[in-house]
Amino acid sequence: MSFLAFMYVAVGGAFGAMCRFAMMSLIGKINPGEFPFGTFTVNILGSFLMGFLVAVIATYLPQRAKDLHLLLAVGMLGGFTTFSSFALDVFTMFERGVIAQGLVYTFGSVVLSVAALMGGMMCIKLFG
Repeated sequence: MSFLAFMYVAVGGAFGAMCRFAMMSLIGKINPGEFPFGTFTVNILGSFLMGFLVAVIATYLPQRAKDLHLLLAVGMLGGFTTFSSFALDVFTMFERGVIAQGLVYTFGSVVLSVAALMGGMMCIKLFG
């Protein structure tokens, strides 16, 4: 691993984390309820963007795939999405006794994230 590889991940990760903070803050103001819509939204959007970016890079920029993967996929989207927050949200919901809501959140997050990733990839295949 090179210093440049670490810098790609660091810069991308910092930007992704700032975007996550901004989006979760905005969503929290719009919908201040107890359901974790902020985490739900960033994880699904991040999955869509992952699929989209992977398809764009593979289709149009294969010669830059390694650098762009580190910057955008590992760094930016790694900082933007948040599996640990998702896990804490699920645990907290179960602990509060809202089991059905926790299960909807769990399965909805996983299914919609995979569907969003596939949708992002399909955008490039269909329109690219």
